[in-house]
Amino acid sequence: MKKRVIILLVAVAAIGLSVWSARRYGLPGPVRASVGRDWWAILRGETAASTWDLHGNVEIRETRLGFKVPGRIARLHVDEGDSVRPELLLAELDQAEFLEAVRQAEAALEARRAELAALENGSRPEEIEKARSLTAAAEVTVRNAEIAWRRARDLVPKGAVSQEMLDNAQAAYDQAAANHRAALATQRLVEAGPRREEIDRARALVRQAEAVLADARRRLADTRLASPVSGTVQVRVHEAGDFVNAGEPVFSIALQDEVWVRTYVAERDLEAVRPGMAVEVRTDGGNRFSGRVGFVSSVAEFTPKTVETRDVRTQLVYRVRILVKDSEGRLRQGMPVTVRLSPESPGSASGEEGRP
Repeated sequence: MKKRVIILLVAVAAIGLSVWSARRYGLPGPVRASVGRDWWAILRGETAASTWDLHGNVEIRETRLGFKVPGRIARLHVDEGDSVRPELLLAELDQAEFLEAVRQAEAALEARRAELAALENGSRPEEIEKARSLTAAAEVTVRNAEIAWRRARDLVPKGAVSQEMLDNAQAAYDQAAANHRAALATQRLVEAGPRREEIDRARALVRQAEAVLADARRRLADTRLASPVSGTVQVRVHEAGDFVNAGEPVFSIALQDEVWVRTYVAERDLEAVRPGMAVEVRTDGGNRFSGRVGFVSSVAEFTPKTVETRDVRTQLVYRVRILVKDSEGRLRQGMPVTVRLSPESPGSASGEEGRP
């Protein structure tokens, strides 16, 4: 009995001396905490371990999905709690007005293409033949008008034709000559075909119609909402029949592939935590997950007073992100967990770091 009492006193004294030495020589907090555990582990015959725990909560990233175009919801294909994968159809809008817009754009494009084809092909042989015939007819009219004018001119001195009739013959001849020149110019235009500028304008109008059709088809495709990620439906915001605006959230998807834990470390323990350190995450239900330190904040969460004391400085904490592997999706948003760290855990300070 006395021997046990002596051993107990010696152990208590050793623990007290170790803790005092740790405080006296400024050892890190986790190491100070592990000193006591190590002595108790030695007394129980176990191996000493320099590990310590941090407490935090699970954070799961979410994405809010909505349609790119406004409209009335026609169908919803998933509900809250359903698992989704990329390209899985989630919801659809009423497509009636979008289909009509596509048909209108297709008709407009066909008209523009027909106009361009007509200009590029030039005048048809029948059109050229018609222009030449009109020119020939105008030429005949000119000859007849010239003959009538010459006859009237010769008969005026003899008194057989009045001056008024001569003037009328002169006007008819001038008009016939002008009509002939116009017919001849039209014939040349028909034979030459459309101008290059007209063809270029028609091609530009075709490209414009093609862009309008592409936009109408894109808007029609945007009436189908597909999942871009893998995850679980957390919230279904709207129901079938609701009218939604462009960008208005319809579903909230939890990204199970990007699970992490938000925890905090005191300033005195900051040097013992390094990005890339391997850690173990434990839930209150007994589940264990492997993870690593992905990010250590460089900014204190609580700003001290302007005039600070030594005690106030020890209250500073820094946010730490722990990246966790959870392929089975057992971790939930906000779940409290314990993160066990070990300063001896292998890790690379220059490895992949999570973003804040």
